[in-house]
Amino acid sequence: MSYSKQHLHETAEIISQLDPAVCETAVQLLAAVRERGGRLFVLGVGGSAGNASHEVNDFRKIAGIESYTPTDNVSELTARTNDDGWTSVFTEWLKGSRLGEKDAVLVLSVGGGSLEKNVSPNLVTALQLAKERGSAILGIVGRDGGYTAQVADVTGVVPAGRSANVTRHTEAF
Repeated sequence: MSYSKQHLHETAEIISQLDPAVCETAVQLLAAVRERGGRLFVLGVGGSAGNASHEVNDFRKIAGIESYTPTDNVSELTARTNDDGWTSVFTEWLKGSRLGEKDAVLVLSVGGGSLEKNVSPNLVTALQLAKERGSAILGIVGRDGGYTAQVADVTGVVPAGRSANVTRHTEAF
């Protein structure tokens, strides 16, 4: 089977396994953030950082939700990383943004974060802060969803299974 045919077959399988109820719960949570005048903070690293930037655009322009991502400001991101370290870069940015209970954090991540495995520890510490502040948490993640799936109010786990394309599929969804 060609790569293209395999990839499209896997994509169709993933779509057939997505739970519409999870999607609807996320939509309702996001609508509630908008209605209460909260903000949406979208977090991602690597390819997910690019997706975060795109999501901010769509949530602001299409959904009318005030949205931001720390990865859009490379100067601040690298200064915080240099001065404070990678693990706390999102946490300190969220503190500076006065993250609160009206707000929500959306994590886009293949692994979902894990302190034990040192996978995206910056996402884990950001989510710990979000929990402390009473912010809503959403995630779109791959594999088992990591820490994000453990603490989020709603998590879409992209069921890419054991595919060698798990990163590609997760980031596409």
